Amino acid sequence: MSGAVSLSAVLTKSLISSLRTTYCRNLGMPMTLIHSLAVTHVFRKQAKMFGLCSYGSRTKTFSTSSSTTTFGATLSNSSSDCPYPEYNRLLPCPSQNGLPRVEHLVVREGGPILEYISKAVDLPPQFVADLIHFGAVYYALVCPTPPPTATTEQIKIFKEVTDPDVLRKRKSIKGKTFREAQKTFRITRVDEFVEAGTYLRVHIHPKRFPRCYEIDWKSRIIAVTESYVILDKPAGTSVGGTTDNIEESCATFATRALGLTDPLWTTHQIDNCTEGCVVLARTKQYCSVFHGKIREKKVKKLYLALAAAPVPVGVVTHYMRPVNVAPRLVSKDITKGWHMCQLEVLECKEVPWPTASTEQKLRIDNCGWPKKDVAYECKINLLTGKTHQVRAQLAAIGSPIVGDSMYIPAAIAEAMNPGLNPFGEDGKHYESEDERTKAVEEWMAQHGKEPSIAIGLQACQISWDDGEHFYEARTPWWR
Repeated sequence: MSGAVSLSAVLTKSLISSLRTTYCRNLGMPMTLIHSLAVTHVFRKQAKMFGLCSYGSRTKTFSTSSSTTTFGATLSNSSSDCPYPEYNRLLPCPSQNGLPRVEHLVVREGGPILEYISKAVDLPPQFVADLIHFGAVYYALVCPTPPPTATTEQIKIFKEVTDPDVLRKRKSIKGKTFREAQKTFRITRVDEFVEAGTYLRVHIHPKRFPRCYEIDWKSRIIAVTESYVILDKPAGTSVGGTTDNIEESCATFATRALGLTDPLWTTHQIDNCTEGCVVLARTKQYCSVFHGKIREKKVKKLYLALAAAPVPVGVVTHYMRPVNVAPRLVSKDITKGWHMCQLEVLECKEVPWPTASTEQKLRIDNCGWPKKDVAYECKINLLTGKTHQVRAQLAAIGSPIVGDSMYIPAAIAEAMNPGLNPFGEDGKHYESEDERTKAVEEWMAQHGKEPSIAIGLQACQISWDDGEHFYEARTPWWR
């Protein structure tokens, strides 16, 4: 929280020195920005007190590779030993994501949102306007409750702005419960007025999707009807946007490509690194209708998966740990509270491994997979629909998807050291829950980062109402 975080001088100095060494050399970053990142990095656990902030999942986007790309706004003039070109807009889009930075603010004096954020975090007004346009700014009428890890200063500010005598004077929360007033919403207008006491969360470095600007979106449209649009989603894009970026999404770019006056609605999701058929509703009403069809299991999806090893034909069943964080862990054993995952492998055929030029173009990372002579294209009927289901299940049987840099490292680790996976066939017996918990943490650490652009996975067919509506994607990228 800006103005509410008290840092240890020793920790700050140490981290700034580390960031200067690593990122000034590689990214050309100003010291003012490094200082801010040091503040955010050291206290990222405390920052989670504000709900939707996701530092844990974003730390894997750190990059130390050399780049001349500019990452967002310049906060002040560059220092002579660390040049940083001045750039005050979110476009053009960087080729890779910048370091994570989320600011948490409590408004001390009411005023226009644009002016307040610009002054509070020293950002150009046009850049803040872009952040609002991207959906990267949120507010709550009352500051969220701090977690046990909050600092003394954070707790002090929370108590000040939520004191009953203070809240009673705020007409905006009259009639609302304390919990209702703490709900977070997007800021949608640059001229919106925020009153004193309002909590703000500003995602200064939204997750970016450069591939959106490389795609011929009209060529990706499979069908257009009065109720919906079928899109052949390109890999490396988000269907409906992320927490901090609703601008660079398939729904937004498909809407523009078709020249529609009303925005398309997201009806279901597939992973950013997956390509293939996606249904976008043209109205809110049909969006609800399609959601109903999914709940009633009237929607059938077929996938093509390019596996790094053979996959047996037949039904594959696992149980997925009910924790909403990647990597998704699965077990063949029935476990109370875990979600059943089922897919049916209809066929599996040997195909050539993707060429080096194709892998380079789509930034395919196979993480040292030892055998690259041939791959195995599998047609899969998805019987249940869980996040990362196909990816996690195929990796669990030793046949990870080509390019899946999150699950391939774990598959390699288990092959080299059977029993490392606590949920695998060779999983060990643990004497205590603490021992098992430690084993799970070590297993999660064997997984890698989320793929940059594509993996060998395509939603090749989608149909509903017993095939009355039937659509196929075009040729997958690996062919």
